[in-house]
Amino acid sequence: MFKSIKTSVLALILVATAVIAHAQKTVNEGTMTFNVVANGATTEIKNKFNGDLTRIEMQAGPALINVISNTATKTGLLLIDVPIAQKQFAVKISKEETEKQEAAMPVFSDFKATGEKQMFATLNAEKYTYKDDKGASHELWATKDITIPALKGKGFFKTLDAVPVKYTATINGVESNMTLKSMSTDKVGAISLDVPDGYDITTMDELKAMQGG
Repeated sequence: MFKSIKTSVLALILVATAVIAHAQKTVNEGTMTFNVVANGATTEIKNKFNGDLTRIEMQAGPALINVISNTATKTGLLLIDVPIAQKQFAVKISKEETEKQEAAMPVFSDFKATGEKQMFATLNAEKYTYKDDKGASHELWATKDITIPALKGKGFFKTLDAVPVKYTATINGVESNMTLKSMSTDKVGAISLDVPDGYDITTMDELKAMQGG
């Protein structure tokens, strides 16, 4: 039932909250929508944020996935809804689980702006080069037009002084190419870590067993 979910949901939290900022306009509430290409397939991820809370929404095969995270406490909640099977599952994510996933992430450094400019979803962006912990070189696009406190200092690019809008992340051997499609500052309302009615609470290990490992 869950074999179309190819990436770690904990890593998904970190990928979609990869931004950090010291920028011009502070945005406390809104939605960043990314196009994601992975395994030859294209999907869309919406990252809604309000205060310290973020909510990632995406479709994975027949499953609707929501990943809710408190970026201050590093706790979270995974919600999976499979309408065709009439199944709903909830997994509570502890601070320890998030920190374990963070520790396994690659370390990126030596970010340098190249001066090459481009627009992404009405935001002015610049190309940066950087290196991983094995010395390999990479590049991404990032903007300094905005800063988002809910996402500050999280994810892959903690020392980048800009907000990534186009980048590549490799999770569990799967390469995902992320490109910002739209940026909205419309209100998203309250985001909660409470398990909604009708969801069966399970564990990450039990969920992996449903996926076939």
